[in-house]
Amino acid sequence: MNMPIHASVTVSASAAKRIAAILAQEGGGAMLRLAVTGGGCSGFQYNFALDETRLDDDLFIEESGAKILIDPVSLDFLAGAEIDFTDGLIGQAFKVNNPNATASCGCGTSFSV
Repeated sequence: MNMPIHASVTVSASAAKRIAAILAQEGGGAMLRLAVTGGGCSGFQYNFALDETRLDDDLFIEESGAKILIDPVSLDFLAGAEIDFTDGLIGQAFKVNNPNATASCGCGTSFSV
């Protein structure tokens, strides 16, 4: 079941739980920043980082203890996307299920539009 966070971005229950756990370990005002940057084998890549600074134009999402920041340029690439967290045989990872991506690399960290 997906938990809606913002009209254009959703987060899975497993992602919200994992983000909340990471932020609880960090303490203070830590938030998870999701950004789209140029690079990767497909043209763009997703970057996840801890950040304590919320900018005025950031989208701020708070759900079930998860606090997420997305800048407006990245949000343009993420419209309709779902932030997910997978825990499988090859490890744990955040994954972005992005309907705007026309192609992506095998590891899922880069994409093209």
